[in-house]
Amino acid sequence: MNFKVLVVEDETTLRVTIRDRLVAEGYEVSLAADGNQGFELLRTGQFDVAISDIMMPGRSGTDLVRDVRAQGIQTPILLLTAKRDVVDKVIGLKMGADDYLTKPFEMVELMARVEALLRRARAPQAKTTRHYCFGDVVIDYASGLVSRDGETVAMTPLDYRLLTYLVEHRGEVLSRDRLLDEVWGYDTGLMTRTVDVHMVSLRQKLEPVPENPRYLVTVHRRGYRFVPD
Repeated sequence: MNFKVLVVEDETTLRVTIRDRLVAEGYEVSLAADGNQGFELLRTGQFDVAISDIMMPGRSGTDLVRDVRAQGIQTPILLLTAKRDVVDKVIGLKMGADDYLTKPFEMVELMARVEALLRRARAPQAKTTRHYCFGDVVIDYASGLVSRDGETVAMTPLDYRLLTYLVEHRGEVLSRDRLLDEVWGYDTGLMTRTVDVHMVSLRQKLEPVPENPRYLVTVHRRGYRFVPD
């Protein structure tokens, strides 16, 4: 099966370079030169993964993600950004992006991210009717939904996988490398900052005081731990 990938990038050289590498790896690739074109392609086409720059004319990558998710489209989206500010990355994740990659990057890492997104999208989901509660948060394993104080929380598939993995291993200290391997599906511990950014996003969605987390706790120099009630 040839997986279909959409590349949304206004820089021509990078857009073509990414396309050529994806095609060489056996992917079927469509291109968009700005966010508006990317939105229309995602809205009307069937893609397995989308790769989108953040800083683009017409519609930014974060706006693209927001608008696509508002349409109910759950295509996994990897954001490319030249920004190193954690806040910018968290915004993209809150809008519904599944992962991000900071420019400049090695093409081998981009391919690893794409392959991991494809594996996660096709991973079988456990069938269960169990719920798990902490604070005012409820995880419904049957529906795959998370609610807080009775309101559904917008969660990407990666948000959900990270949260449930932490909950299932509650009390354990989980290293960044282990989370990258078990949740992201990466073979090596590259870009451990990725875990930190996603954790900040998850805390903002679920913690009563995100700056002073009660449940999703950092263990200095070791990783993270979920602390149950």
